[in-house]
Amino acid sequence: MERNVLTTFSQKMSQFILNEMPKAEYSSLFNDFVESEFFLIDGDSLLITCICEISFKPGQNLHFFYLVERYLVDLISKGGQFTIVFFKDAEYAYFNFPELLSLRTALILHLQKNTTIDVQTTFSRCLSKEWGSFLEESYPYFLIVADEGLNDLQTQLFNFLIIHSWARKVNVVLSSGQESDVLRLYAYLLPSMYRHQIFSWENKQNIKDAYTTLLNQLERFKLSALAPLFGSLKWNNITEEAHETVSLLTQVWPEGSDIRRVFCVTSCSLSLRMYRRFLGNREPSSGQETEIQQVNSNCLTLQEMEDLCKLHCLTVVFLLHLPLSQRACARVITSHWAEDMKPLLQMKKWCEYFILRNIHTFEFWNLNLIHLSDLNDELLLKNIAFYYENENVKGLHLNLGDTIMKDYEYLWNTVSKLVRDFEVGQPFPLRTTKVCFLEKKPSPIKDSSNEMVPNLGFIPTSSFVVDKFAGDILKDLPFLKSDDPIVTSLVKQKEFDELVHWHSHKPLSDDYDRSRCQFDEKSRDPRVLRSVQKYHVFQRFYGNSLETVSSKIIVTQTIKSKKDFSGPKSKKALETKAEIITRENKKRLFAKEEQKEEQKWNALSFSIEEQLKENLHSGIKSLEDFLKSCKSSSVKLQVEMVGLTACLKAWKEHCRSEEGKTTKDLSIAVQMMKRIHSLMEKYSELLQEDDRQLIARCLKYLGFDELASSLHPTQDAENDVKVKKRNKYSVGIGPARFQLQYMGHYLIRDERKDPDPRVQDFIPDTWQRELLDVVDKNESAVIVAPTSSGKTYASYYCMEKVLKESDDGVVVYVAPTKALVNQVAATVQNRFTKNLPSGEALCGVFTREYRHDALNCQVLITVPACFEILLLAPHRQNWVKKIRYVIFDEVHCLGGEIGAEIWEHLLVMIRCPFLALSATISNPEHLTEWLQSVKWYWKQEDKIIENNTASKRHVGRQAGFPKDYLQVKQSYKVRLVLYGERYNDLEKHVCSIKHGDIHFDHFHPCAALTTDHIERYGFPPDLTLSPRESIQLYDAMFQIWKSWPRAQELCPENFIHFNNKLVIKKMDARKYEESLKAELTSWIKNGNVEQARMVLQNLSPEADLSPENMITMFPLLVEKLRKMEKLPALFFLFKLGAVENAAESASTFLKKKQETKRPPKADKEAHVMANKLRKVKKSIEKQKIIDEKSQKKPEMWIKA
Repeated sequence: MERNVLTTFSQKMSQFILNEMPKAEYSSLFNDFVESEFFLIDGDSLLITCICEISFKPGQNLHFFYLVERYLVDLISKGGQFTIVFFKDAEYAYFNFPELLSLRTALILHLQKNTTIDVQTTFSRCLSKEWGSFLEESYPYFLIVADEGLNDLQTQLFNFLIIHSWARKVNVVLSSGQESDVLRLYAYLLPSMYRHQIFSWENKQNIKDAYTTLLNQLERFKLSALAPLFGSLKWNNITEEAHETVSLLTQVWPEGSDIRRVFCVTSCSLSLRMYRRFLGNREPSSGQETEIQQVNSNCLTLQEMEDLCKLHCLTVVFLLHLPLSQRACARVITSHWAEDMKPLLQMKKWCEYFILRNIHTFEFWNLNLIHLSDLNDELLLKNIAFYYENENVKGLHLNLGDTIMKDYEYLWNTVSKLVRDFEVGQPFPLRTTKVCFLEKKPSPIKDSSNEMVPNLGFIPTSSFVVDKFAGDILKDLPFLKSDDPIVTSLVKQKEFDELVHWHSHKPLSDDYDRSRCQFDEKSRDPRVLRSVQKYHVFQRFYGNSLETVSSKIIVTQTIKSKKDFSGPKSKKALETKAEIITRENKKRLFAKEEQKEEQKWNALSFSIEEQLKENLHSGIKSLEDFLKSCKSSSVKLQVEMVGLTACLKAWKEHCRSEEGKTTKDLSIAVQMMKRIHSLMEKYSELLQEDDRQLIARCLKYLGFDELASSLHPTQDAENDVKVKKRNKYSVGIGPARFQLQYMGHYLIRDERKDPDPRVQDFIPDTWQRELLDVVDKNESAVIVAPTSSGKTYASYYCMEKVLKESDDGVVVYVAPTKALVNQVAATVQNRFTKNLPSGEALCGVFTREYRHDALNCQVLITVPACFEILLLAPHRQNWVKKIRYVIFDEVHCLGGEIGAEIWEHLLVMIRCPFLALSATISNPEHLTEWLQSVKWYWKQEDKIIENNTASKRHVGRQAGFPKDYLQVKQSYKVRLVLYGERYNDLEKHVCSIKHGDIHFDHFHPCAALTTDHIERYGFPPDLTLSPRESIQLYDAMFQIWKSWPRAQELCPENFIHFNNKLVIKKMDARKYEESLKAELTSWIKNGNVEQARMVLQNLSPEADLSPENMITMFPLLVEKLRKMEKLPALFFLFKLGAVENAAESASTFLKKKQETKRPPKADKEAHVMANKLRKVKKSIEKQKIIDEKSQKKPEMWIKA
């Protein structure tokens, strides 16, 4: 009955998993330059995968451990953070394979004792509560598990593990089918989906019952496996015997020893004792099975067992003394062990397993465990057995030396002492019996000498590039002789210049020639010219829609050395008369502009003030729009004071209203503090006494009395009535908490005040000035900064520099996608205008689909594959020499899954300076070091080229070099520019469907962490908190640990960087965030792990799974965002089909909505209006004809 239950449900479960297999995503588990996630590896899956490796042969234990370590080292080198898990119940699957039982135990011990890898062996089964708690605490990203075992029962164990992982929201990665390269590890990923969790919930009891039935069946296998060999001895009896043997050895060898010696003598002595007991039970009773009788009828004698153990001891001595290089030269014995040997060998493997299980007995003994990976070498044992059976008997005697013989004698004498129950033979001779341990075969030794080796080798060629790159390696490579038929069949002394076809001599074409040209660049056809004109108009329109930047006219200038503007300015030098005149003119122009700004404000102030009274938020928007266009500081001060006054009045009116008495609308208070921040930070020097008094009054009405007193101290003490009256206007929390909790996105960044003459539109920060200096000095740089932080400005500055230098220099902008290429091309055409010679263009595009002005432009926007085509094309090298700068956008694609090698090729091949931009590189120092090494290589090569061409400079121009090629000097330095602050804090929300409606729940970043992850790796560098999230973290910590010693010190109102501070800046909030992170980390490291775990749980949102299809609910999501005023929005879907389905769903939803809101007579009204428009159009055309005729008549009269 149990077996039927197991079979029925296991088939259902297996079929469910098989149906999911085709949906697996073959993707990269790690991306280079991207931080990896914590994951788990099932130890038994790792074992099975390495055993099934094609290069592994049974008995090659050392090679097995090599395969395991090679795989794990590869994971670690790619940034893998993982734990290996061995379940106790999984051991049952090997009872029919005793040789794997000992190998599995040795693997666990090796990983625990000889490596730093975290190995977990405490979990009994995957359905245990302890395993579930571990998954909740560690929250692994995925689990690597095998989809097939050694037999059906082990496969079912793997299936249970897969199902349980999915139920716990842990993704599954299959151990089979993995491929690795230098940067990536590819594998089949089966993400945990809602349907997987539903399957587990619906079959919860069936899974438990089937798993229990499976374990019972495996338990019976254990008994059936032991009974034929050990008879009436039970599992515990054998374990006690092994324990006694190990304990006795500690007395015989009190000084300690090596694991190989220990393992040899203990396993041999236990095997002899068990085999003697096995022989003592040869006469089966009536109740024993016939299987035991069959085994006993052909078993070997005890003396033959002793001979085998002697051979094993000699093998271990060889392992101790022979280097691996000599062991690798051993003969390959193709003979298998004799059939009569199998019971004996199985018993010995079981004994080895029981010895390893009791290795903990040596805990306080000096035991060297380094060589756990090399306990046995079956190929060497077969060689020794073959020698004594076939060669020694024929008179071939080997002189093994005194050292080896003494070590062997010492091991065998120890075996004799450990056996105790009976006397074993003397160490010599090794073979006292004549039975053959190996099967007799016609050719027992693998002979490869007779195999015909084909005449393989390289064809001799001569290439300067290849010879230099290969170096001395070519000496060791096999080359075919000159009289070889393959060589003589080739045309000798044939030069291949890669410009024409080797046979037809026709010019070679490349992908550039084969890509579609959007317009004929040489055509003078008016229609083509109109199309080109329309294209440029559209590009400028598209670019203007992306950014509101006025177009700049570029004029070619002579190259001037530019100063470094990133540092502080030196003292003012003596001005010339021309400079004084220029300064005075600028001063007059500034005064005139300021007067215009004031007149403009006077004209608009009344309407804005009225708008502020009617609707504060609408009025504030108009006021801020005016501030953006205004340049006068004095006028801005007036505008800000008007806004502050309006906010104070609106706040007082709101607090007096009935609504304000119950719940206060803090958005008004936020606007008031925003105005105060702006006034105190930007115009503090212009503030008058009355202005400061008004600001202090506003602060008092908000309840920030201490800040008000520090800004404008008052000597008059207020009575209780006034204080109580004003308390009704208070926000009810301290100023620091208020600013962090409600004004996070308004907090001011630390900005420089001194303008940079190279930038007209804004005042760049120090790190941005460093980028400009990089371009000015023709240097290269890796730029890592968050999205929208301003790093792209350096790209446009670089383009402008090259455009101004000459009409020949080229800047190449490499973008990863065609969409980004089109966007950048439009932006460039909108930003710059330049009068160029006929046939030249400012901006060109080259993608696989089309090209336009690609080789006759100064700014080429392209994708990596197309740029590689141009760099490698022999007949494009004159164009390549014109390249002055290359800009790599989204350079983290270097670690991507597809096309990453092309990015690497480009970074290595380019000879000019470059800018590498990215927002998501986790190890930029490593990337910069590599790029710097590439630049040093090219520096050496350029020196050689310069020396070779120094005497032929005039020839260089005739050979296709640009005019200024030799004059342009580049720097080979690669700078790393880092900037980690975002202009706007990102907050995460989880979108879910509750009761048929879309809901957004805030997701605190700390909820994605575990205490184990924080303890091992700390907080991820890219995990930042918004000011509001820092407050939430503090509140959770204070709530969980009431007696927290540092609670008052880290309270927002008492924090050292916030204390009595009117304007809290972003950097202050970041310091508070770092202090809280450090405090939470100290909790974990100082023994308060449980409190820290509760804090992280407190911050986690409630999990809410929804059965609805998210694609069908997509229109409701868009509608919800519209109501929340969060549109426009970007949606990232990683499959093209999902993108199309979402767009189609939104389109259908909008059409239905349009139909429901459409008036009943809309079609009739539209038809009537169309008729009217048609009549108007006819009358206009008729009038146009009449006007044209009337213009022609006077001309005829004049001619007459």
